[in-house]
Amino acid sequence: MTTDLDEAAAEFAGVRRRLFGIAYRMLGSVHEAEDLIQDVWLKWQAYDRETVREPAAFLATMTTRLAINATQTARVRRETYIGPWLPEPVDTSADPTLGAERGEALELAMLVLLEKLSPTQRAAYILREAFDYPYDQIAEIVQLSEANVRQLVSRSRKRLGEERREPVDAAEQRRLLEAFLAAAQEGDLAELVELLAADVVSYSDGGGIVRASRIPVFGRDHVAKYVASFASRFWVGSTLTWFQANGRTSALAVRDGEAFVAVSISVSAAGIDEVQWLMNPEKLAAVTAQGPALS
Repeated sequence: MTTDLDEAAAEFAGVRRRLFGIAYRMLGSVHEAEDLIQDVWLKWQAYDRETVREPAAFLATMTTRLAINATQTARVRRETYIGPWLPEPVDTSADPTLGAERGEALELAMLVLLEKLSPTQRAAYILREAFDYPYDQIAEIVQLSEANVRQLVSRSRKRLGEERREPVDAAEQRRLLEAFLAAAQEGDLAELVELLAADVVSYSDGGGIVRASRIPVFGRDHVAKYVASFASRFWVGSTLTWFQANGRTSALAVRDGEAFVAVSISVSAAGIDEVQWLMNPEKLAAVTAQGPALS
C-alpha cells in the first residue's frame, strides 16, 4: 500500500535532477548543491502537501529561493577566499542527466561569469536559459514582475555575451586541451603561445591550502611563460586521465595515487581563452568522489 510519504518521495525523485541542476548552477559547488537539495527534501516531507497543486513547480520554486539565499551567503564567504575561486566540476559522463535538457549555464567558464550577476539575476537567467521556464513562472519564483524578469534576463544575456566568445565544438576543445597539456609538460613556450588567445586568462584555485598563484594571470605571453616556468617540477611523476567536466573534457593529474590538479579550458575560434587549475584539495576530493570516467 502506497503511503503519503512514499508518494512525496516519488514526486521528489521525479524532479531531483532538475532541482540539483538549478542549485548547482547557482552555487557552483556539488557539495553545497547536494546539501541544499537535502534541505529541500526535509522541508518537502514536513510541508502540508495537500495544499500543493503542482509539486514539480513548487519544489523548483523552493529550490530556487533557497539557492538565492545560499548564493548571497556564499558570495560573502568568497570575498575572504584566498586566491581565485573556481567552481567544482561535475562529472557529466557519470551523470549525463545534469545537462540533458539544455546544456546552457553549465560550462565551467560560464559558471565563473555567472558570479558577476546578482543572485536574483543569476536565478532568472538560469531558469530561462538552462531550463526554458516561461517568464511569468520565473516572475512568480523570484517574486518580481514579469517585466522586471524580462529585463533581468536581457541584461544578463548582454553582459555575459560581451564577455564570452562562441565556444568551439567538443572535439576541438579536447584536441586543444591535449595539445596544451603536452606543451605544458614539455615547457614548450612557442607551442603554448600558438595555442593561447591573445587575451587568455589563467586562474589557479588552491584555496590557501596548497601553493598556487593567488592572482589571475592575463595575456598570451604572460600565461605561456607562467605555464612553461613550472614544467620541470610540477608534472614530475604524474599521469593524466580524462573526464567530462560540465559537458567538456577536463584532465585530472595524479601523482602517487593522489589527484593534485584538475585542468579545464575554455576555447573559441581565437584559441584558448581561459585556463582553470583546480588545486584546492577539498574541491578535488569532491571531483574524485564522483569517480571521473577514464578514457
